[in-house]
Amino acid sequence: MDVRKKFRQQVSMRLMIMVIVMAIISLVSVTGLFADTDQAASAEAAAAVDPGVQQFGLIAAALAFGLGAIGAGIAISHVGAAAMGAIGEKPEIAGQALIFIALAEGLVVFGFITALMILGKI
Repeated sequence: MDVRKKFRQQVSMRLMIMVIVMAIISLVSVTGLFADTDQAASAEAAAAVDPGVQQFGLIAAALAFGLGAIGAGIAISHVGAAAMGAIGEKPEIAGQALIFIALAEGLVVFGFITALMILGKI
């Protein structure tokens, strides 16, 4: 029982950290959407991008994609191991196991889309 409780605490802590990081990245990427009201002013601002801003934008895009890929890798490692164990016991649930693995793979897609949104702003 103690091992299960410790494992649940570790999983919940990792999940909480991942949600906080994704929320911060989302807030950073969305704040620019509400700031641009005039398209002519935004076109002039896009022409004169500060190199420091561009540098942090590229770092943010790399972090968004990288952390999404790492999170998906961790999720797939746990879900894949459980799915293979379940398929070993009951082979007819292979289709359901693949669906769960695909859901975990969706984290990479979210990270990629967030990175593209960030790169579109700089």
